[in-house]
Amino acid sequence: MTPTRASEREVAIRAVRAAATACRSVQKGYLAKGTLEKKDKSPVTVADFASQAIICASLEVALPDDPIVGEEDADTLRLDEQETIRNAVVQHVRTVIGDDLSDDQVLGWIDRGGSTGAEGRYWTLDPIDGTKGFLRMEQYAIALALIEDNQVILGVLGCPNLMSNDSIGSLFVAERGQGTLLLPLTDEGTSPGKRIRVSQIVSPADARFCESVESGHSNQNTAQKIARRLGITAESLRMDSQCKYATVAQGSAQIYLRVPTSAVYREKIWDHAAGMLVVEEAGGKVTDVIGRPLDFTHGRQLEKNSGIVATNGLIHNSVVDAVRQELAPK
Repeated sequence: MTPTRASEREVAIRAVRAAATACRSVQKGYLAKGTLEKKDKSPVTVADFASQAIICASLEVALPDDPIVGEEDADTLRLDEQETIRNAVVQHVRTVIGDDLSDDQVLGWIDRGGSTGAEGRYWTLDPIDGTKGFLRMEQYAIALALIEDNQVILGVLGCPNLMSNDSIGSLFVAERGQGTLLLPLTDEGTSPGKRIRVSQIVSPADARFCESVESGHSNQNTAQKIARRLGITAESLRMDSQCKYATVAQGSAQIYLRVPTSAVYREKIWDHAAGMLVVEEAGGKVTDVIGRPLDFTHGRQLEKNSGIVATNGLIHNSVVDAVRQELAPK
């Protein structure tokens, strides 16, 4: 049976909510001793692995033919010296899915994220976007997006620590051509959600920046210069993860800027696919720093793009012009 867009949406929502349950559980009881370091020195936690396993398992049951482009793999967990962390990952997945799971099942689900993407239909997943924010007990996101023929058509962002509608924990769901909905993260289908829209600010000088906490993720000195070019005086809102996209989508900020820190670095598709659609379907606009649409035709990276500019749309051209001027050779 061919899946409907509604069924795909419900599968994605349930998967992200289930993963969020595991992530919160890890934060409560296993955070300090459950972290590894990748080759690029970035951290990866028990929650990263458990979240990816849970979401990949959910997609495997409902949509078994769909490839998944995920951030993590289970190679490190298979090492003898990582037995303690491997056991913790398996236990957290069992708590959410079922007690009768084997280690190999859980590790296999993590490895389902090994697709290269680039063609046809596939999902892209960041099981915890903003791991350093997660470790600081601040903002992080669980980001899942469906891509068909190089176009993002469904995006789900779970933001466990983001306050919305007077509750902690927010779920943003965007469908191509259908708008963006805000739902409670822990709701099990009883809420229809609230349609959200970007801010209607039309003067760049009245806007507020949203940018990364980590200076290694975006050139913050250049961002400050761009803000001055635009006449912006408001202090920037700094947070980790694709929660920045959600913040622009619901109008709490008008600009998310990710200025490249390296001429050769390319963004990963899982870091932007879901958030991009959340902003666009809320009425905003997302391009790279020279105004090109994000190009998902090159596998796991945005090979033809550099940096990110996400805005409420009304001030997008002005922001891109300011970025171009600041980045132009002096």
